[in-house]
Amino acid sequence: MNSVQKNANIKKPKPEFLILGGGIIGFAVAKELRKTEKEITVIDLDKTRVETLRQEGFNALIGDISDPELYNTIDMRNLICVAALSSNDDANTKAIANFKAVLPESVKIISRASDTLKKGEMMAAGSGYVFVPPQIVSKTITEYLDLIETKHIGNRLVKWLDEHRGITLGIVLHDNPDPDAISSAYALTEITKKFGIKADILYDGKVGHHENKAFINLLAIPMIKIPGPEIFSQYDKLALVDNSIPSVNNSVPADHPIGIIIDHHSYSGIEPSADFADVRTNVGASATILTKYLQQMDITVSKELATALLFGIRTDTNDFRRNTTSADFAAASFLHPLSDHDLLTQVETPSMSVETLDILSEAIRSREVYGTTILSNVGTIRNRDTLPQAADYLLAMEGISTVVVFGILDDSIYVSARNDDIRVNLGEVMRQAFGENAGGHPTAAGAKIPLGLFASAKDKHVLQKLVEESIMKRFLSAMGIEDSENDGL
Repeated sequence: MNSVQKNANIKKPKPEFLILGGGIIGFAVAKELRKTEKEITVIDLDKTRVETLRQEGFNALIGDISDPELYNTIDMRNLICVAALSSNDDANTKAIANFKAVLPESVKIISRASDTLKKGEMMAAGSGYVFVPPQIVSKTITEYLDLIETKHIGNRLVKWLDEHRGITLGIVLHDNPDPDAISSAYALTEITKKFGIKADILYDGKVGHHENKAFINLLAIPMIKIPGPEIFSQYDKLALVDNSIPSVNNSVPADHPIGIIIDHHSYSGIEPSADFADVRTNVGASATILTKYLQQMDITVSKELATALLFGIRTDTNDFRRNTTSADFAAASFLHPLSDHDLLTQVETPSMSVETLDILSEAIRSREVYGTTILSNVGTIRNRDTLPQAADYLLAMEGISTVVVFGILDDSIYVSARNDDIRVNLGEVMRQAFGENAGGHPTAAGAKIPLGLFASAKDKHVLQKLVEESIMKRFLSAMGIEDSENDGL
C-alpha cells in the first residue's frame, strides 16, 4: 500500500512547511515552527510517531518519505519549504529527488545528513541546504568551550590588573604599528583606568600608511615615539600588544621582563613569556580579543574606541575576507552600532601618497612570475607600509595566488607577502624561508631581515642584486618552486 492509499480517507493538508520524518529532530523542528503559527505537516512511516504527533495537535500522515507518489498526499499550493529530516540518509536523498522533480524553484528543499559524504549526495539530488547534526553539535560545544576559555582568561587578566593597582604601564606596539595594534592598545588603556593604572602607548618606527595617519589623527589617540631603550625603565611594567616577543619587530630588549602579552600572531618555536599572556591564533585581530575583554568587564565603550576597534578588525581581516572567524564577526557586530561611521569613512578614504603610487609602479615593473607566484623587489623604500599595499594589488592579478614584495629601509630588508591559495600556509613558508625574523598567517605574512655585513656596501646596485637573489632563492626554495619555472613575465 502506497502513501496515497494509506491516507485515502484523510483530507489533503495544505502546509506551508512539510517535514519528512517525525523522529527526534523532525518533531523538535515542528514544535519550534508551530510557535510561528505556520501551517505544518509531518510525514513519517512509524504509526506510533504519527499518532503521537496527532495527539500533540500536528497534521501528521503515515507515509514512506522515499515514495515517489508521496507528493499526491498533500496540497502543495501554499508550500514554502520541504524539510527531509529523517535519520535515514538514503530515504532523505530519494525524497529530495522526488520533490525536486515536481516542485517549482520558489519552493526550497532542505535536508539532514549523517556525514559530509551523504551531504554531497543530497546536494546533488537537489537539496538547497544540508544540515549535518554532528557538525552542528560539535560547533556549538566548541563555541561554548571558547566562551569558557574567554571568561577564564579574562578573569586572569582582571586578577593581574587588580594585583597591580596604581602602577605605570608601558604598552609597546610592534614597529610601524597598524590600526589593529593601535586600537588594541587604546582599548587596554581604557581597561587599565578601571584599576587606577596609568598606561602609555609606545611605538617605534613610523606610522607611514596614509590611512593609519588619518586613523590616529581623527581619533586623537595619544602615542609616544620611543626615543631609546632607556624609556622602558620609566615604567613599572611593560605590555606587548599585537606582538609577543621582546626585540622581535619591537624595541624592547630581549631580556626585559614583560607583564602582559596580548596577540593573535604565532611565532614558530618561540614561547611568549609574561606574567599574563593571551595569544589566540584562532582570531583574525588582536582588537577582537580586546573587545571581548571590554564586554566581559562591562566597560563602557566610547564612540571613539568602538570606531578604532572596528577599523582595527576590518583592516587586519581585509574587510572580513582574510583569517576571519566567528569571534571577529561577533566583535564587529557588537562594535558596529557604537561606532562613528562618518568618521570611519574619513579614515578609509584619505588621498593616496605619491610614494605609494611610486612603489606600486615599481612593484608592477619589477615583478618576476613563477607559475602562480609573483616576487617583486621595489628597491629602497621610505615607508614599509607601502609593501603590503603593493602585495594586495599584485594579488588581484589574474592567475596569481601568492605575492611577495620586498625592499630595503635603513639597515633591514622588509618583506610583505599575500596568499589566497588554501593549500599554502604562508606564515609557515615565510618562517621556513627567513627563520625567526618572519611570521604571520596562512594568507598574510611578513619579515624584517637585518642586512648585516651587506649594510656597509657602497654600491647600492650590487646590494639590491644580492638582496634580490637571496630573498627569491630562500622563498622559492621554501615554496618548492624551481627557478626554471620563471615564465619571464
